[in-house]
Amino acid sequence: MGNEPSTLSARPRNRRGEGARLREDIVAAAVELLDETGTETAVTLRAVARRVGIAAPSIYRHFPDQPAIMLAVVQQAFDELEARLRAALDEAEDGPRQRLFAYCHAYLGFSEDHPERYRTMFAGVWVPVLQDTAVTEEDMLTLGMGSLHLLADLLAACAAAGLAAVDDPWADAVALWLGLHGLAHQRAVTVAFPWPEGIAERLITALAHLGAGSGPVEQVV
Repeated sequence: MGNEPSTLSARPRNRRGEGARLREDIVAAAVELLDETGTETAVTLRAVARRVGIAAPSIYRHFPDQPAIMLAVVQQAFDELEARLRAALDEAEDGPRQRLFAYCHAYLGFSEDHPERYRTMFAGVWVPVLQDTAVTEEDMLTLGMGSLHLLADLLAACAAAGLAAVDDPWADAVALWLGLHGLAHQRAVTVAFPWPEGIAERLITALAHLGAGSGPVEQVV
């Protein structure tokens, strides 16, 4: 197709036992296509095969269809997000409140640094028809669960320290994630809007039910 990105030369055949590397190359090529074009419709079996330098049928040994490739791309993106969140927690100041804000700002930072990947992860533009693909409902249900459980643990720690009026960490984690996602999405799609200073801190403080008068943690994304 004329508007597809340029392709690489033919890829050398893998030695025995190197099939996993080909799978990684396929996923990496799909991520590159997504980042370069800004749309998951560019991630076709044909385009990915050209980028890797293999014949399209070779992909079927690792992925039965295009949605399966996209699932692997999204799973990798969630792994990258979780790694970034955990790195932020490792660098955060001691204290459950400080760790919660570090997590939230790292989440917003990821959405700004990887807008196309984030859009594919959360904006509903990639929704496979489960009856027509090898992707299962269980595959979809597990996406992002590691990051969300981590947020629930942070809220539970705030509650245990008497800093937050949280009685259902899981439900409040979902509510806080919805708030963070809404802010991330609107920042990405709004051309001009007078965002109030400290809007992220206000949102986090409110949805995490942090105690009045404790004040937001100063952190700029």
